[in-house]
Amino acid sequence: MPVLALLPEILHVRSTQATAALQATVRLLGAELSQPQPGSATVLNHIIDILFVQLIRAWIATAPPAAGKSWLRGLADPITGRAIAALHADPGRSWTIGNLAAHAGVSRATLARRFTSHVGETPASYLTRWRMDLAARRLRDTTDPISVVAASTGYTSEYAFSRAFSRARHMPPGRYRAQATSRP
Repeated sequence: MPVLALLPEILHVRSTQATAALQATVRLLGAELSQPQPGSATVLNHIIDILFVQLIRAWIATAPPAAGKSWLRGLADPITGRAIAALHADPGRSWTIGNLAAHAGVSRATLARRFTSHVGETPASYLTRWRMDLAARRLRDTTDPISVVAASTGYTSEYAFSRAFSRARHMPPGRYRAQATSRP
């Protein structure tokens, strides 16, 4: 799920809640804007990217629980964040709640409860959705055979992958690729 879709229309971070990194980034932005030099446009583009990340980090740390459940909110929790990072780092691994909980350093029940509380879905459901997002991107952006895409996202059978992909995207992977690559 794209990050922007998870954010509220307005992100509000009080200056008193700004992290040292966010404050430093704002000062750097101000300095670059007040004294343009050769290459300023490039520097400003990168500072804006950094500022965006710093703002999201500060917002995650200070946003009220009503801000919603998402993987973005899950990153703020150390346990859920470790689990999400592990799933993102190795989506093709045969994850179980047990080995994911061991990776996060907690019991299965604790991981399941905290993950669902922060993210709004179970780790298994999240992993399936993440795998389908990765697969969709590979189908759109590469010419890799479907069997390779399936294997890279943790499916040992092209048939099982095709069924899972069809359930998630409402069409088989081959048709998805054909439609995605035919768009201008």
